[in-house]
Amino acid sequence: MTLDIPNLKDFDARLRDEANQPTLEVPQGEPTKKTQIIAIYGKGGIGKSFTLANLSHMMAEMGKRVLLIGCDPKSDTTSLLFGGKACPTIIETSTRKKLAGEEVKIGDVCFKRGGVFAMELGGPEVGRGCGGRGIIHGFELLEKLGFHDWDFDYVLLDFLGDVVCGGFGLPIARDMAQKVILVASNDLQSLYVANNVCSAVEYFRRLGGNVGIAGLVINKDDGTGEAAAFATSVGIPVLAAIPQDDDLRRKSANYQIVGSYDSQWGPMFAGLAEAVAFAPPVRPAPLTQDGLLALFSAEATGADFVLTPATDADMRGKNAVEKKSLEVVYDNV
Repeated sequence: MTLDIPNLKDFDARLRDEANQPTLEVPQGEPTKKTQIIAIYGKGGIGKSFTLANLSHMMAEMGKRVLLIGCDPKSDTTSLLFGGKACPTIIETSTRKKLAGEEVKIGDVCFKRGGVFAMELGGPEVGRGCGGRGIIHGFELLEKLGFHDWDFDYVLLDFLGDVVCGGFGLPIARDMAQKVILVASNDLQSLYVANNVCSAVEYFRRLGGNVGIAGLVINKDDGTGEAAAFATSVGIPVLAAIPQDDDLRRKSANYQIVGSYDSQWGPMFAGLAEAVAFAPPVRPAPLTQDGLLALFSAEATGADFVLTPATDADMRGKNAVEKKSLEVVYDNV
């Protein structure tokens, strides 16, 4: 009797073959649900939290019901919105309540300001667990709290750009969001992360997914143009360019909201809110590593560097000795 055990290598190969089929298309279309669930991705420290806090506040001033969910283990998405104060995360609250034999309630984890409802999923303590698994656990708790029955115009999800981990790639892999927005600046590392997200979206589109990229927000824009060139190259629009400005830097550092009609920056965030609302999700064309480097001058990136192969003698260093060859040489033949 033999056990009917699937060959995982064959299964993986079939998935890869299917993903590499260039003719497999998913129809484009406008979101059909009333609630738009939008996942925002970007490199850590690029300004996702700054962008989202001000965007969500502006949307609320425009009369929209907005839920902001921080999905970064740092749990800093809502800090600007709440004046620097850290709110209890869903993960830590759930753990504490479970130990006490109590149930988690909405008021334990969701807080509001200026019409924006906000919460943090949180994550494990440093070195004590997987951040991506924490994200999955957090969404399981949200479902128990009635996530699918909530009435919002927009749900904004702040995700770390490392979509290599399945937890952080959840909205793309499981079609949880209708569209993705990228946040980047004119530097190679943030565009590398943005390109990785495009690759993840393209991969799951080939497998039958429906999530697309709505566009790019350029943060700390110094006018050099690399981020705009990236957007053009992958086929997505620029939704807004937030300038590298000292007033914005100071107000962000002091936890002041600038996404408001009372601020000089209000019109910029109002324009971003309109663009986010109506930009359709599109299928990106991610760049190769060489294509990404080509957006920058070779002097800035070292793109003209030539790889020099190492030798066995290089690796052995002072231990390198010349070995006699075993080759037989017939001099008199």
